[in-house]
Amino acid sequence: MKYLIVGLGNIGSEYADTRHNIGFMVADALVKEAGASFSVLKLAYYAEFKYKGRTIVSIKPTTYMNLSGKAVNYWMQELKIPLSNVLVIVDDLAIPFGSIRIKPKGSAAGHNGLKSIEALCGGQAYPRLRFGIGDNFPKGRQVDYVLAPFDREEQPELPSLIDHSVKAIQSFVTTGIELTMTNFNK
Repeated sequence: MKYLIVGLGNIGSEYADTRHNIGFMVADALVKEAGASFSVLKLAYYAEFKYKGRTIVSIKPTTYMNLSGKAVNYWMQELKIPLSNVLVIVDDLAIPFGSIRIKPKGSAAGHNGLKSIEALCGGQAYPRLRFGIGDNFPKGRQVDYVLAPFDREEQPELPSLIDHSVKAIQSFVTTGIELTMTNFNK
């Protein structure tokens, strides 16, 4: 069994620790825990490793957020991984900071990275891990908010939330989406 774990974010040091890059941060933690590392390959940073008898490929698209679907589609086709075995890690304004939600499918909810994946990979029926970043911003300042670092009071909580997300991904790979949702969507 092969799985494609996609961390969404933007490349470049100016985006490194921003809310919009939480997908990259979770993917980094997943790969680091496995003792693997990323290489630069076509359209993405790419890492491959085994976890409990399954092959996990993790990518961080180098296409920038709005074209993420290009990298996801390429690696799905290249590795012959079905959409049901793809898990996309994404920031979500509609979920409070400190919560994650795992879903088997859903709308892009205005997220350009998800819109791109939807357009290029065959619709909305792919699993995703939505990492809550909250919506604590003034009207019209959404872009500034998602492209800003986590607040000082949020930063101490990040390592345990990222670790919790890694455990959810490992659960998805070993026990499937339904059981993972039951155990992690609190």
